[in-house]
Amino acid sequence: MNKKYHIAIVGGGPSAIFAAYELMQYNHNLRIILLEAGHDIYQRSCPIAEKKVNHCIGCKPCDIMRGFGGAGAFSDGKYNFTTEFGGWLQEYISDNDVLELINYVDKINLERGAPTEYFTTEKSNLGKKVLAQDIHLLQAKVRHLGTENNLRILEKLYEELKSQITLCCNSRVKQIQPHEGIFTLFVEGLGELDSIEADYVIAAPGRAGSEWFAGQCKELGLSLFNNQVDVGVRVEIPAEIFEHITEDVYEAKLVYRTKQYGDLVRTFCMNPKGYVVAENTDGIITVNGHSYRDEKKHSKNTNFALLVSNRFTEPFQEPHQYGKRIASFSNLLGGGVLVQRFGDLIKGRRTNEHRLSQSFTRPTLQAVPGDLSLVLPKRHLDNIIEMIYALDKIAPGMANDDTLLYGVEVKFYSSRLKLTKELETEIPNMFAIGDGAGVTRGLSQASASGVHVARVIHQRIVK
Repeated sequence: MNKKYHIAIVGGGPSAIFAAYELMQYNHNLRIILLEAGHDIYQRSCPIAEKKVNHCIGCKPCDIMRGFGGAGAFSDGKYNFTTEFGGWLQEYISDNDVLELINYVDKINLERGAPTEYFTTEKSNLGKKVLAQDIHLLQAKVRHLGTENNLRILEKLYEELKSQITLCCNSRVKQIQPHEGIFTLFVEGLGELDSIEADYVIAAPGRAGSEWFAGQCKELGLSLFNNQVDVGVRVEIPAEIFEHITEDVYEAKLVYRTKQYGDLVRTFCMNPKGYVVAENTDGIITVNGHSYRDEKKHSKNTNFALLVSNRFTEPFQEPHQYGKRIASFSNLLGGGVLVQRFGDLIKGRRTNEHRLSQSFTRPTLQAVPGDLSLVLPKRHLDNIIEMIYALDKIAPGMANDDTLLYGVEVKFYSSRLKLTKELETEIPNMFAIGDGAGVTRGLSQASASGVHVARVIHQRIVK
């Protein structure tokens, strides 16, 4: 292993992968190193997903959250073609350029086995129907890769990168230190080396590394701004209730402004006939969902998140900690993810084992029956309840007593950095990309941000 590299990429999620991939295309004979704190794609496994255990056992690192492929490796791989949601990349480059980058990455995925079919809201009447209930459908095209296809594509990309760059998994970057145009990265897991040097740094820490990266930015004196905090629950219902929506557009991005508080609540990560799963971020267990394309692996339920978005101003400076503290209440009460029947929540009573066993909706994740009103702030819970009743008008059955609510779902975003249009920080030749850098919040824009920065660095090298 070399001590000196032209480019060091911190992280191994979609933004990092496509930054490395794009740099490989230019054939500059660059020495590139990619440093990922988690396992490689073949060693990543979740005991819950493999049905070895029924609850999160706190694997370190959590293979759902860390490893080559990032936090989205075990997701159902929704690849969205839009600038209406999925991040803030359009604040740095034009909408057309963002869509060009998204389509470019899509072509790479198709060449490696991504399904050719896609869903679109373009010809759907859903937008008109939901608008009658003051719910707004965001316009998008989505390609559903499926969890199994998502992993196969990542395996192919892993092999391609491994053959052309230095790809180091189980290698945790502890500190980034710039000095006179050279970056020194102090790393655990490189064998005899405890540090490497690079001319360029691309920081792609992912969601699991966002808190660490925010700390690094503070140490380096970089300007940070509060990002939004998304906190809510994951809803699980019989697939029939949302079937008229999921068969039409697959994933409906629905946004509602509550009448009581005027807060925005949105649906997120819709998984038709999917599964609810647990995630472990630095010891905090939260909830998520995924689904397969293979019909043999389908469940009888559909799940999706209902998230309340908040953006805080001064003097508050810890949006990441805010989300973690709320999630920690769930962990404290139940040792992990809590589940509650909607009818019990409305009646002001805790769901117990007996009531859950009598539920017509059978849970796909073994969670602890409990009371979410002891976990979520009242304002968040009021917003979620109002949204469920609004959705019941477009999908009757949504507000049934046996609708299951899992908590807590939190989307951790790093504080936003002050970046140029090239996604360069205030330190020359240090770039920040992806979800963990507060730039994106989804597979397609994260991947696009990696390609964008790779092209910027290419242009600097050829000058």
